[in-house]
Amino acid sequence: MRPLPTPTAVRSAGLTAILLLALGSTAAAPVARSVATGSVEGFVRDGSGQPVPGARVTVAGTALGAGIDSTGHYLVRTVPAGRARLRAEAPGYLPSEAEVNVRPGATVRRDLVLSPVAKPLAEMAKASGQVSRRKDIARADALTAPSAAAERWRQRSEPWNTEAYARIEENRFFNAAVSPVSTFSIDVDAASYSNVRRFLAQGTLPPADAVRLEELVNYFPYHYPDRAGEHPFGLIADVGPCPWADDHRLVRVALQARRVDTRELPPSNLVFLIDVSGSMQSPDKLPLVQRAFRALVQELRPEDRVAIVVYAGAAGLVLPSTPGTRKEEILDAIDRLEAGGSTAGGAGLRLAYDVAREHFLTEGNNRVILATDGDFNVGVSSDAEMIRLVERRREEGTFLTVLGFGTGNLKDTKMEQMADHGNGHYAYIDSYSEARKVFVREFGGTLFTVAKDVKIQVEFNPARVQAYRLLGYENRLLAREDFADDRKDAGELGAGQAVTALYEVVPVGAEPVALADDSLTYQQVSVRPSARGSRDLLTVRVRYKAPAGSTSRLLTRPLTDRGGEPGDDFRFASAVASFAMLLRDSEHRGSATFDRVIELARGARGADPEGYRAEFVTLVETARDLSRPGDDEDPRRPVSVE
Repeated sequence: MRPLPTPTAVRSAGLTAILLLALGSTAAAPVARSVATGSVEGFVRDGSGQPVPGARVTVAGTALGAGIDSTGHYLVRTVPAGRARLRAEAPGYLPSEAEVNVRPGATVRRDLVLSPVAKPLAEMAKASGQVSRRKDIARADALTAPSAAAERWRQRSEPWNTEAYARIEENRFFNAAVSPVSTFSIDVDAASYSNVRRFLAQGTLPPADAVRLEELVNYFPYHYPDRAGEHPFGLIADVGPCPWADDHRLVRVALQARRVDTRELPPSNLVFLIDVSGSMQSPDKLPLVQRAFRALVQELRPEDRVAIVVYAGAAGLVLPSTPGTRKEEILDAIDRLEAGGSTAGGAGLRLAYDVAREHFLTEGNNRVILATDGDFNVGVSSDAEMIRLVERRREEGTFLTVLGFGTGNLKDTKMEQMADHGNGHYAYIDSYSEARKVFVREFGGTLFTVAKDVKIQVEFNPARVQAYRLLGYENRLLAREDFADDRKDAGELGAGQAVTALYEVVPVGAEPVALADDSLTYQQVSVRPSARGSRDLLTVRVRYKAPAGSTSRLLTRPLTDRGGEPGDDFRFASAVASFAMLLRDSEHRGSATFDRVIELARGARGADPEGYRAEFVTLVETARDLSRPGDDEDPRRPVSVE
């Protein structure tokens, strides 16, 4: 990521959304508006009156939407009053649209019917050359989509499903008297949330190791205050009730980077690196990649440039670096892509970096954007080799964003590692709506770094805290001595991004919990008298470097537990954390249930202009239903764990 420019560095406007691509989990927080809203509900069924598996209803021109339950029922809340156009979609069915008149405070009923389309129709159209224009290609993509029911059957019946996730060993409770310090690197990725949503939409619970708690929490925008003082971000620390353990407390530590108008961003030198191997043939892979990149191209400014590199059996340059004024050429190059062959991922990555270097912008954004299912099986393929490659090119000033697509052989572990070491972000794209979220709504602020190598360290006061547990961030933990070591790499915070971390705290006097470290053999730990007299619960320390700096700066803030009721953001984040623990069947889930999560999330929804929180409630409802499978059905999809 490049250093944030001054407002005078770039004066041209017109980039409303191109640079909307580096995948931060939360961009600028939405602004609450007093807009009259209502709700729309109904059923989505096929011609025979049966629910359509995987169907989803969206409201045109907004991010509002909802999936259906087992009966086909949907409910979309907070729809702006007035005329609204609904669109129902499902894999293997033609879309259906309808207009409704939404009245303030009322719920409008509208049912939608989807018609299935056989796959051979699209194959025949493509084979006969009848599919030539972009709109025809998009229609053919819809025709080739399998039903969600067929996809579930395929996953259960085909043992070659090779999706891979790193094993997560959940953080345990630590004794604050023995191990009072917790240190970790920030993580602003949110790929796990959209991946979990994909599993639920297909009618199956996600594997436990696909659920990274911190990425679920960081998927949502929160209303944090902007930066204050000399630092490029604000530090938020507060404490409230723990919803799954009555005698415990929940601590929130968050960073909010300053927000920047995307019109002030400098020009971009982008290279689209697209996997066109045989594994990318299904509709949720290459066809969705094409739709996503077509949306991005529409936002290019004249000063931006795009090149396209593809790889399958070999790597090739499909489009040389082309200015944003020639959109039709770029779109045509995207439309001509076809999948087939093996996966020479290493060769493609090298070529993409070389192309980016040829057109390097000293004061611009130089980035390779990789779209793949993560299946690298020819050439440079080991994780270690890939990491060394992206680290070398990172030092040259070209960074890597990774977008995951599809099902069946998603290499989640490898893609996350590549993005982390490439100074970029990792996102999973499960739908066109998610592509627009990543490319348009949240991209501008995440391209340009305001702080790098950001580390958080929390020291707990043993006089107030008996034990503590960090929720999530298992693959971001650092040793205590790493905090002050400026040679140790850590996460980056982009303009407008926010990152949230939660700790479950056991106060002194509460019932003891099982500890990861409950005794010492050769030493005795003592607590300073000043700690016993302090009301501080803990002290938060943050170290970070300026984008072009090599020496870290320190920010410190104590936190006192003063009681009181937390706000909507705090309670909603705690609901998301509860949901993640339920999906993981965590031993620490306490009294959490899906119904309690739904109640908590609904009560804490607050301002939700994009509909993300309303969608979350629908996902929890789906997970609740799936958690009660029939005797002959296993709701969890088998995947490998690395």
